[in-house]
Amino acid sequence: MTRLSPTCVWPVVHGERRALFEDLRVLEPQQWRTPSLCPGWDVHDVLAHLIDSARTTRLGFVRRMVAAGFDFDRDNAVGVAREKKEDPSLTLAGFGAVLPLTSTPPAALATRLVESFVHGEDIRRPLGIGREYPAGEVAKALAYQANTTVKMGGGKELAAGWRLVASDADFVHGSGPEVSGRAITLLLAVSGRPIDPGELGGPGAGGFLHRLQT
Repeated sequence: MTRLSPTCVWPVVHGERRALFEDLRVLEPQQWRTPSLCPGWDVHDVLAHLIDSARTTRLGFVRRMVAAGFDFDRDNAVGVAREKKEDPSLTLAGFGAVLPLTSTPPAALATRLVESFVHGEDIRRPLGIGREYPAGEVAKALAYQANTTVKMGGGKELAAGWRLVASDADFVHGSGPEVSGRAITLLLAVSGRPIDPGELGGPGAGGFLHRLQT
């Protein structure tokens, strides 16, 4: 898997942050409580997580994991609680303040793309907000997820046994019954997010969807 350079990743991440910021500026108060695609989190929680992640440095991540007893879920919950304000507009202002940051935990830079695209859809889909993502960049995030184990935050096990083909980008992965769809749809699928069955095609689509649901 090709290592991505900062000059390729950060402009995309910053662009996605700005686009999400603009989309969320018009939300009504009750919309912030909409359940996201992340189980147990509403869209307000996901935005708070994005702020927390944007502020996390490599050294800071190590310190936080020690404090959380190396429990990723506990650390995420602490981060969300810290960044989530009672007034969602203040949380959104906090997100605006981190738009240009290039801080990152000690992980491959491709994870910054994964986070931007997947969490963007975690928020947008339940709210009915559409976005045309840069398919070529989404394919890079998809390549990372498809080659990274679930234990490490990827979807290698979900992708195994299928030939995944992006209909809007130069991406083919694996072998087996073909499953085709937009790169963003395949990325969500291998990231464990629910998708509409009508978004996938190919002879392997039915079996792939069954795997995702079990």
